[in-house]
Amino acid sequence: MNTLRFRRTAVAVATAAVLPLALAACSSDDSSKDAAAGSTPSAAESTSTAPDDSMTMDEPFGPACASVPKDGAGSFDGMAKDPVATAASNNPELSTLVTAVKQAGLVDTLNNAQNITVFAPTNEAFAKVPKADLDALLADKAELTKVLTYHVVGEKLTPKQLEKGSFDTLEKSKLTTAGSGMEYTVNDSSKVVCGNVPTANATVYIVDSVLMPPK
Repeated sequence: MNTLRFRRTAVAVATAAVLPLALAACSSDDSSKDAAAGSTPSAAESTSTAPDDSMTMDEPFGPACASVPKDGAGSFDGMAKDPVATAASNNPELSTLVTAVKQAGLVDTLNNAQNITVFAPTNEAFAKVPKADLDALLADKAELTKVLTYHVVGEKLTPKQLEKGSFDTLEKSKLTTAGSGMEYTVNDSSKVVCGNVPTANATVYIVDSVLMPPK
């Protein structure tokens, strides 16, 4: 009788000890399967969205970026180390803009500003302006300052913000942006040809037309 009770007790104890382990193992297997099943869509989602994020949010983009030197002060790495006016002076495609900035006395203003965005017209953009008009603009410091500060926004703008944006400029008027992916326009006409270029104190979007403030 005592022997029988002892055996039953032993069996009960053994069952009690093994059952939680078995349940834990099943639970672990199920959670592992659930985790694996749950991770599959997110992995796929990550794969599908990563290229867009890297192209539009982290790195310079646009056809004119190909002409930027691979190394040296005028390269992307070099420009990232200098304040924006200095960085622009090292890019041969922005030499007319740099001349205009110097003529207006804005070098220190731009270099000392913090967290700004500059829409920088290329030499070809300035070449679209009739020579007589450009010469007159360069000779009129007040008007030149007005035009140049219209190209500057007092915050760093990401490509995402440009998709449908309206921003106050240092000139006190607004400019608008639109687009997606790697194609953006400013004021419905000037195209971003190399965007999201970092400098020490600014983000630069190089554009193919000079922006004129509203009268």
